[in-house]
Amino acid sequence: MVIDMNVHPLLYQAIYDDETFADWERVFGMGLMGPMDYDEIFAEMRVGGIDKNVLLPLDLTTTEGLCLATNEQCAQIVADHPGRFINFASVDPNRSDAADVLEHAFRDLGARGISLHPAKQRFWATDPCMEPVFDLCEQYDRPIVFDAGLSWEPNAPTKYGHPLALEEAIMRHPKVRVCLSHFAWPWVREMVMLMLKYPNCYTECSVLYLDSPEESIERLFTVDMGPRWFQRSLCHQVMFASNTPRFRAFKIRRAIEHLGLPDYAHDALLGGNAVEFLGGVESSAAEMGAVVTSKEE
Repeated sequence: MVIDMNVHPLLYQAIYDDETFADWERVFGMGLMGPMDYDEIFAEMRVGGIDKNVLLPLDLTTTEGLCLATNEQCAQIVADHPGRFINFASVDPNRSDAADVLEHAFRDLGARGISLHPAKQRFWATDPCMEPVFDLCEQYDRPIVFDAGLSWEPNAPTKYGHPLALEEAIMRHPKVRVCLSHFAWPWVREMVMLMLKYPNCYTECSVLYLDSPEESIERLFTVDMGPRWFQRSLCHQVMFASNTPRFRAFKIRRAIEHLGLPDYAHDALLGGNAVEFLGGVESSAAEMGAVVTSKEE
């Protein structure tokens, strides 16, 4: 099974409208893109051999006054095709009702984890507002994805995404699985250090590529890291991801195949580690009760 751990559903026709997209374009910095219906999404997944997309919304209530897709919208996409999508939730930690919003998403919307962006949401992982978030993640056994490293998005200071800014929170909460996205690029060695120190710390391979995807992924796995670090020491903590729609999953998958990884490392990277991180991949639709009515693809 191949799981894409970083998909932003902002171009999904099911939740797209021109007025909302204008705000998303301004906040996310996309531009020159248009909506995709399910047939087009599934065709692209087939080209990349992707079985499931993990949908990451982003709650920017206190910084931008909007959400980049809502928890309810992501739950509806899963309800439309529960075999193809896995929904995460997001909550702005600075909201006064953050704990209630997050618990609702875990309990009633079937969210399998939470997506946070310290640079866009303007918080540090050690801020007091994050403690209820960590507590709920531990209570419901749900992981956290932190956007880390460089963010191309407007109004996202990079200092918030440095992996060392997240270390103390990871250390304080060893029972919560945490992913720092994009290999925290350009701080790849610091990301490796955190994974070596903390078994609850993961990352994923949707790095910014300045050359071709093949050249950038090869550099990540053979230069930024030693040529066999992943196979020998990190093969249980790195996941496949694309950062769609910024980058395309089929291109990242093609680059991964060029690495010539041994089977155990290849399979762990493409899906096995995501299964462990997620705590399984059974459809979350059954957890959603009467919120939405599911229909199989």
